[in-house]
Amino acid sequence: MKTNPSKELLKGTLTTIILRLLSEKGKMYGYELAQCVKETTDGKVLIKEGSLYPALHKLEADGLIECEKVMIGKRVRKYYHLTPAGETATAKAINELLEFLSTIHHLITTEPIYGNT
Repeated sequence: MKTNPSKELLKGTLTTIILRLLSEKGKMYGYELAQCVKETTDGKVLIKEGSLYPALHKLEADGLIECEKVMIGKRVRKYYHLTPAGETATAKAINELLEFLSTIHHLITTEPIYGNT
């Protein structure tokens, strides 16, 4: 049985997911980002265009990513990559998210995190 996180859970993590993927892959276009998330999570996390592109535009406006337009046939494809400020922000965002997830884990369960004993 597949479980899909609610939109509210995903909303708070989307920016970090985008930054992390761009940090790992170098540059990606929007559809590629969405497909990578889908494949990496076995379809458990799906990013809709209505969430992805506003997040990309916000990251670009904040100076954390830049867009490069490339002609593919007769179409323009926008590849996104991290700026130096985005590289710094990625590490901070990942650490903040991991710390938050650990805190929530301890708040809702007595089980050791990630199966550690």
